[in-house]
Amino acid sequence: MTVLADLWRAAGQPADALDAVELTGTEPLLPSSFAIGILAQTTIAAAALAAAELWRLRSGRRQRVSIAMRDAEIEFRSERYLCVDGKLCPEYMDPIHGIHRCRDGRWVRIHANFPHHRDGVLSLLRCEHSRAAVAQALANWDAEVFEEAAANAGLVATMSRSFAEWDRHPQGRVLSALPLFTIERIGEAPPQAMPSGDRPLSGIRVLELTRVIAGPVSGRTLAVHGADVLLVTGAHLPSMEPLVIDNGRGKRSTAIDLRDTAGRATLTSLLRDADVFVQGYRPGAIAARGFGPQDAARSRPGIVYVSLSAYGHEGPWAQRRGFDSLVQNVNGLNVAEAEAAHTETPKALPAQAIDHATGHLMAFAAMTALARRAREGGSWHVRVSLAQTGHWLRSLGRVDGLAHPDPGLAEVRDRLEESDSGFGRLTAVRHAANMSETPPRWARPSMPLGSHPPSWR
Repeated sequence: MTVLADLWRAAGQPADALDAVELTGTEPLLPSSFAIGILAQTTIAAAALAAAELWRLRSGRRQRVSIAMRDAEIEFRSERYLCVDGKLCPEYMDPIHGIHRCRDGRWVRIHANFPHHRDGVLSLLRCEHSRAAVAQALANWDAEVFEEAAANAGLVATMSRSFAEWDRHPQGRVLSALPLFTIERIGEAPPQAMPSGDRPLSGIRVLELTRVIAGPVSGRTLAVHGADVLLVTGAHLPSMEPLVIDNGRGKRSTAIDLRDTAGRATLTSLLRDADVFVQGYRPGAIAARGFGPQDAARSRPGIVYVSLSAYGHEGPWAQRRGFDSLVQNVNGLNVAEAEAAHTETPKALPAQAIDHATGHLMAFAAMTALARRAREGGSWHVRVSLAQTGHWLRSLGRVDGLAHPDPGLAEVRDRLEESDSGFGRLTAVRHAANMSETPPRWARPSMPLGSHPPSWR
């Protein structure tokens, strides 16, 4: 409860709201030496409690919020338990994705699940598309040299580092001085009362421009509390279908090409009637299309703009691409997990915990900003990064959980629900938060990308 209280107060939320939340359960559930359960329970609770505060703004009534740690940890692995028409979704990992050893004995982790990233790595290494060929090619590279060459080529790979090495790294030093998230007023606008409705986010319109896990989880979380979330993607952009299915619950999905004038005009029109704009693309990419925070605040005074990055908005790596697996590899988590497991190979966490936690933090901060907008007006900019979340996870301490069995589908069936979708009959993880007056639920089915017109209902 202390971790939640610290997070809640850091956002400037009213302390009396904490009286309405109940956290149950203890570590561990997942096989890890890190406090993934505390991370999961705290971030999901913070978002649910922020939704409850918005409900109090609407109705004047408080409600109880409760989250079991086991339920939260299972939600942090929702993509692993997703079934379509009774069958687990196929693996979406490319064969060369993952950990490799280099000439100097150091390790690198490569992200290759998007075709352009995979092909870029193969081009850089001048080898064929097989794990053996990549391993042979990397035997001619030092790990840090490859990491830098990959970044310069717009690819995503990191060298495995210890905590001490990351703490000495220029980006690690910058991150250690940054808060977990920031909520900054970036423009003037009159106070805007929450629209009428029977759920915390009824009538709130969210434009979501994100992919993979962290950003989509933020939209999914806003949707579970009643927001009208419109996912915007480009038909030319690659995707990982299991993640699209799992994280598309509660949303509508449209395709807009921001490379052309007509597409940008369409997004501008949608933005003028939006309340929240969430973007998680490479730093600077959306701003280069004319939709940076200040651009959005001019087009739509009162907007809550949420920016997701890999390594934070300051420091030499601020513009660098990244994913959860790369961040937990570079910041010492994988090396520390391996040391705890008495193994030489860097060991990944048993969940994309940084991704999921960051997604819930994004939703929490966005709802906090909506409450500020209702009380005092203004346009707001939320900044969150995977690396800052990873640094926070490290600060939560260690647990004795590596020997715990990894829960499979059979062990989590009590947390699954069935629904229809545009992909077939889904069996998927339920939301972990319980709320006494406005039970979280996804009101819309997950649909294939681009299924809906670019308009608000």
